Amino acid sequence: MSRVQALPHNTPPRTEYATPLEILDLGRIEYGEALDFQKSRVSSRINGVTGDTLLLLEHEPVITMGRGGLAEHLHVSEEHLRRQGVGLFWVERGGMATFHGPGQLVAYPIILLHEKDLHLYMEKLLAAIAAVLRSYGLEPQLGVHGPGVWVNGGKIASVGMAVRKWVTFHGMALNVNTDIGWFGLITPCGNPTERITSMRQELGHDVDFAEVSRRFVRAFADEFGFSQRPEPQERRPDWLTVRLQPEASVGPVEDMLSGLRLHTVCQEAMCPNKGECFARGTSTFIILGDVCTRGCRYCAVGKGKPEAPDAAEPDHVAQAVQRMKLRHAVITSVTRDDLPDGGAGHFVAVMKAVRAASPHTSVEVLVPDFQGNRDAIDAVCDVRPDVFNHNLEAVRRIFAQVRPRASYDLSLKVLAHAAERGLRVKSGIMLGLGETWDELRQTLADLHAHGCRFLTLGQYLAPSTAHVPVARYLAPDEFDHWKRVALDMGFTGVASAPLVRSSYRAEAMLEEQAAASRLQHCQADDASTDATVAGHQGHQGRQGMSCATRPQGIA
Repeated sequence: MSRVQALPHNTPPRTEYATPLEILDLGRIEYGEALDFQKSRVSSRINGVTGDTLLLLEHEPVITMGRGGLAEHLHVSEEHLRRQGVGLFWVERGGMATFHGPGQLVAYPIILLHEKDLHLYMEKLLAAIAAVLRSYGLEPQLGVHGPGVWVNGGKIASVGMAVRKWVTFHGMALNVNTDIGWFGLITPCGNPTERITSMRQELGHDVDFAEVSRRFVRAFADEFGFSQRPEPQERRPDWLTVRLQPEASVGPVEDMLSGLRLHTVCQEAMCPNKGECFARGTSTFIILGDVCTRGCRYCAVGKGKPEAPDAAEPDHVAQAVQRMKLRHAVITSVTRDDLPDGGAGHFVAVMKAVRAASPHTSVEVLVPDFQGNRDAIDAVCDVRPDVFNHNLEAVRRIFAQVRPRASYDLSLKVLAHAAERGLRVKSGIMLGLGETWDELRQTLADLHAHGCRFLTLGQYLAPSTAHVPVARYLAPDEFDHWKRVALDMGFTGVASAPLVRSSYRAEAMLEEQAAASRLQHCQADDASTDATVAGHQGHQGRQGMSCATRPQGIA
């Protein structure tokens, strides 16, 4: 009898780990995307960047074949699967064929096995599943036909694991409200007589999926001796530590800005990149004063009644851009709902002054919503900034909590209008406010659908205890993941990292896009040249001539 089969009904919780466990609910997600994130999180755990994590999710319909899987375990062709919208993956976990899909709770523990005992790990994982089923009045049976959990002779949960340097991945799948008809596509776990069941089938009604997830988390934490990580964390993770720049590297820039009576995001918004940006001789200018008429609950900029716009400010910004020899200048502002045009005319004056003083400097504007005033938005668009940036800041559900006097849909309309005017459109989102993966994915889709092609994703850091608290600190691998997701969606440029802010290294994003455009243009020219040469083989000297070698002025 295996140790799994011998697990007693009343096995007490074990406490070998006694460490926090981070719970990440990934929502409904494609298998390949989840697998990529698993692998990156495993690497982060091995390298000590992140702690132990439990990933919870549902998959879109997919068949996975473990190391023991055989081609004959698949009952239909791969073409048939594609037509049905079902994915197929051969993976490195143990086991054979199984199905994942909507209504099935999938859990991927990514934890360091301190005991280095795979049998004990499997015992605990199965015990956690069994505890959930018992809490619904079901009687689980373990190890009937190998690893897994059965109820009334039907298999209700599958397990499969992989380990790298004693860090686990893959995990378990519990059929909650799953359509078990999908399992007819395969020989489940290589057993042709296996009957598959679900909690819905055994209980006779749909089961609250979120409640099953909560019960599994509690059972898993109890079984492994984890404490669920309190949120927010009292201490910022190491990856949010910024090395301060010497005063000598930032002092001259601050003195110059002070002399011109200019404000910057670096100073007013307590930006964590202030030292780096000043050391590089760059800055993002805040125009229209340093007092905002809105009351956003995440922002450190002062609130109250602002002064009248400074008529000399456009010239002062232009002087600063010229003295700092900027390749790229970002112009933003506080929100000025007190002005008839929301300050759009002042943006126009500043852009024109900068271009007159420094014609080779590209200009990016980071604008408020102008309360949806189309004339104001058009006035800014008419000057043709190199980048039109308006930050969405948060997912729809959280938006009103952190921006009570703004509108999610209005912000999308502002971006869409700028895109319709043919501008490069950019937006930014703060992460760590309590958004779910499903919500973030939808927000990215909303931005892309409204013409946004440049994106910044950064960690929200509460300026004080009076501001909205941080719900969670995202690890660097999550930011890497969302960059890949956004690029796959069709975004052209994405900056995604814990300390990224909307104007951070803005010039690099624009330059990378310009370089990509030049490369695409060169490749198109090369293709055209090759076609011409193929049609005129008697013309010598043109074959292989690329954009880099072709004489200037030759089309």
